[in-house]
Amino acid sequence: MEQYLVDLLREYGYIVLYFWSILEGETGLFMAGLLAHDGSMSLPLAILVAGLGAFTGDQIYFYIGRFNRRYVQRKFKSQRTKFALAHLLLKKYGWPLIFVQRYMVGLRTIIPISIGLTRYPAKYFGFINFISGFVWASMTILPTWYFGEEILEIIKVIKTHWYFALPLIIGFFYGIYRFIMHIENNILDRDKRVAKRKAKK
Repeated sequence: MEQYLVDLLREYGYIVLYFWSILEGETGLFMAGLLAHDGSMSLPLAILVAGLGAFTGDQIYFYIGRFNRRYVQRKFKSQRTKFALAHLLLKKYGWPLIFVQRYMVGLRTIIPISIGLTRYPAKYFGFINFISGFVWASMTILPTWYFGEEILEIIKVIKTHWYFALPLIIGFFYGIYRFIMHIENNILDRDKRVAKRKAKK
C-alpha cells in the first residue's frame, strides 16, 4: 500500500496529496515528507497542498452535518456513542476541540459532523479549521522531511525483520486503541454521574 501511494505521489504529485489529505490521515503526509526529503517534492508546496486538503475534508464533514441531519442519523446510527462524546467535548472545551480533533483517532470524522449538527457558527469553524489544517500538515511533514534518512533506515529494518516488527506494531496500535476507548468511557461515565446528581437535586 505504501509503495503504491509513493508511486502515485511521484507520478501525479500534489493532486494525489490534496485528495489523499481530504480522505485519509497521516499516511499521505508521511510519504510526502519522505519525497520532499529526497527532492521529489517541494517541502513548502507539499505543506500548502496537504493543509488545503485537510481544511477541505473537514469543511465537507461539517456541512454534511449542517445540511444532512437525516442522512447522518441513518448512516451513523451505530456511532451514537461517539457523537454523544463529541457533543460533550465541544460543550466542555469549545473551539480548541476543532483545533485538536485531527489528532483524535476514531473521532476525526465524527467531531466535524457533530459540530455541523449544532448551531456552531460556520465562519468560526472554517477559520479555526483553516489554521488547524496547516498546523497539522506542518507537524506531520516537517519532522518526516527532517528525519528522512533515519526513517528510511528504520523502514529497511522493519522490512528485513518484519516477523519481529509486525507483532510490535500491532501491539502498539492496539494499546493506543484501548487507551482511547478508556478515555472515552471515562468521559461518558463522568457525564452520566453528573447528570444523575443534577436530576436528584
